[in-house]
Amino acid sequence: MILTDIHGKSPALSCRDAIPTSNSFKTSNGDGYRVIRSRKRRKTISLEVKDDGQVVVHAPERMPDDLIRQFVYEKRDWIAKTRIKIADRQKTEELEKTQERKSDGEAAYLTPEELQQLYREAARVIPGRVAYYAPKVGVTYGRITIRCQKSRWGSCSAKGNLNFNCLLMLAPMNVIDSVVVHELCHRKEMNHSKRFWQEVRRVYPDYDAAHGWLKEHGESLLIRAKLR
Repeated sequence: MILTDIHGKSPALSCRDAIPTSNSFKTSNGDGYRVIRSRKRRKTISLEVKDDGQVVVHAPERMPDDLIRQFVYEKRDWIAKTRIKIADRQKTEELEKTQERKSDGEAAYLTPEELQQLYREAARVIPGRVAYYAPKVGVTYGRITIRCQKSRWGSCSAKGNLNFNCLLMLAPMNVIDSVVVHELCHRKEMNHSKRFWQEVRRVYPDYDAAHGWLKEHGESLLIRAKLR
């Protein structure tokens, strides 16, 4: 994906907007970027995020390094969102391949090492999503537990303890968020009443699309963990 943005000189920066001046500038997830300078009469600077997450900057040959650093710094949120979109697309493509292999009598099962990696990733990612959405729902919560479950993607106890399936890490981020919101809403309604679903969709308007993805691909996630 390409984003073309700056033409010519950049506006002056205030102290509040000052950017890192080191040549080892890092993007928002901690790694750097590669610059490709064009010897043609290029007048614009653009960003590209590769499928492996690498950031490439296409710039005019004589554009100063500090202007390039400024551009990447200003686009750090776009870079992070684009990487998520790429990762989500790759997850869906992998699940579609899993479904094809199942139809052919094959299955790409997760190794014990890969399953442990999913546990670690879920333990790193999901608590942050819970902390983000809990104030939006207007609730508190107790302990967060990560499991590999056969039938549930998440659950909420009467005491407010939350359980989540580590296989959610194979799903796009919007699906993970939809499950988090679903369980947090049970802190208000321990049922699936009309009021419960109204609260879910208030907090997460795209819930139905995310839930539809899980209904379509959830079986493939369980297959990969040998749970189906």
